Formats: sequence, structure tokens, C-alpha cells
Amino acid sequence: MLRLFIAINILILNIYACKDGFDACKLKVIDSESIVNETLQIPIQNNQRLIFSTTPPKSKIIKHDPYLSLYLIEDTKKFKYPFRINMNISSGTIGIDGKSVIEGKIVKNQVGLNSFATFSEPLSAPSLLLNSCCALEGVVTPLGIIEKEYIERFLKVKEVSYSDIGIRVKDDKNMVKVSGSNPFMKDNPFEIDDIILELNGKKVKNSALFMREILFSKIGSIHKVKIKRASKLFTFVVKSQNRKGGGFLSDTFLEFFGISFDKNLCIIKIEKNAEHYGVKLGDKLLEVNMNRIKNAQDISGLVDNCKKSVNLLFQREQFQFFVKLN
Repeated sequence: MLRLFIAINILILNIYACKDGFDACKLKVIDSESIVNETLQIPIQNNQRLIFSTTPPKSKIIKHDPYLSLYLIEDTKKFKYPFRINMNISSGTIGIDGKSVIEGKIVKNQVGLNSFATFSEPLSAPSLLLNSCCALEGVVTPLGIIEKEYIERFLKVKEVSYSDIGIRVKDDKNMVKVSGSNPFMKDNPFEIDDIILELNGKKVKNSALFMREILFSKIGSIHKVKIKRASKLFTFVVKSQNRKGGGFLSDTFLEFFGISFDKNLCIIKIEKNAEHYGVKLGDKLLEVNMNRIKNAQDISGLVDNCKKSVNLLFQREQFQFFVKLN
């Protein structure tokens, strides 16, 4: 009862404090110049701006999240009324693109780095997701909504990284199912269609909360995961590793070898541990294990059953060549 009383009072205070409503939020977005072309440049506390952009801003970058395409920079304009992140109960949610105000609600939460949140009404990207107090609920991107919990974490951590236990999950009939399992991660015990029941002794409610707890945990931390496979129950003890892909980065599990791709399947990043494969930036991936591919989703389906190695066909200008990753 006490918690309910406190929650009701917070809600009443929020409504009273935000009596100017959504029109005031629209004016704040315009006055702060938070939307510039295809980017968001949101003023926040400490004379800084939260940037969403698929290309690096020209200003000095304090830190960067390549998975979510977020940047933190100094606010040289020093807007007097910065936005804050709403971590309380929301008294209404709106999307603002600088021209229109659209009321609605989040109908599907963000599931890790592979499935961003969705809104009940169509929203243009980029735009801001705010409550009636003009506090930030999320940012709207071409891939969907990045929710406030991910933004808050980005602002708090010194260096951006995410943990990974080698699986991707989805909600399926009130169950959390494994939708992808990294075959190249050593001793990965999970299989596709495993049902996740518990994480560290607590019942798993949904895929969004499960992935957030894994991603936000310290790299190298130990997790106990109880699963159901067919009619049998198993409890696995796994150690988290550094997440290699997802969000605005490719997430094909080939990133585990140190190679990342753009949406056209051209190599955009080669880590030091992958230099010995002989590939170069711009090489285009054509086949995986003798199967022609068109997009990243094709790759994920073909590597699910691989064991430790995979054969790839690349094209460099007019020359095609095979590479075996192991």
C-alpha cells in the first residue's frame, strides 16, 4: 500500500508540474535544436549533448556507442533547459519530430541490441520520445526506439561495452526462446528453441528484461541459466564475454572472428586477430558454406549449425576467393 501511495503521489506531482503539456515539449525540441537533418542532438545536463547519428559528429566526441550509434559531445551552445531522462512512472508518452506531436505508448519493449522498441503510432525517424514533462523516454531511429534504460547506461559508463553469453532470444507465447546460438563461442551449451526459465535463480519474465540483464552485466561475470529443452530441464553455468555485434553493427556471429559487415555485406571492420585471414576492407561476402546469401539474416541461418569453422566466398573487384574462418 505504501508503494502504491508513493507512486500515486509522484504521478500527481508530475501532472501538476507538467501542466503546460505537450505543446511546451514541442517548443523545447525546436528551441534546443535537438533535431538537425537526420540526426538527434539533444542537450542534457553538464553542458553536453546526446547525439544519435549514423556518421560521426564533427564536434569533439567524449564517448561513443557503436551498437546504438549514440555519441556524447560537449554542448557549445549551452542550452539553458536541458532534457533529463525520465526514470519514474510516465504520465503519457509522445513522439516529437519538430513538426508534429503524436501521442501513444510503447507496445513492444527493446529486446537487447537486435530488436528495438516499437510505438503504438507511426513515428518518423529521427525523433524524440518524451513524457508530458518533456523528460526523455527514448529516441526514435530508423531501426526503432532506443529505450531510456539503454540511454541512461550509455551516459553512466566510462567505456561502452556489452556482455554476451552467446544467444539471441525472442518472446514466443509467453515464453522466452533462444532464436540464435553462437556456434563459434567455446563451450556454448545453448541450442535454438531452448526455453529460458531462470537467470541467476530468478524467473525470467520476458526477453527484454533477460537481454538487458545479460548485456548490462560485467564482462566475465558468471550466470546460472535454467532452460527447458524438449521435456528435459538443464541448468548451465556460463561466463559472459564481450559482445561483438548487434544494433547498427552487423550481428551474424562472424563478428566473433573479428570481421564486421555493412548492410551490403561488405567488410567495414577487421580486428587485429582477423588480419591473418587476408581479407580487406570493402571485400564483399557472397557465399557461406557454398550457399549464396543476400543479407545478414541469411548468414545467421547458415552458421547456426557450424562447428568452430566456416567457409566464406568473397569478391574483391573482379576477383573471387575463399576464406576459412576458424
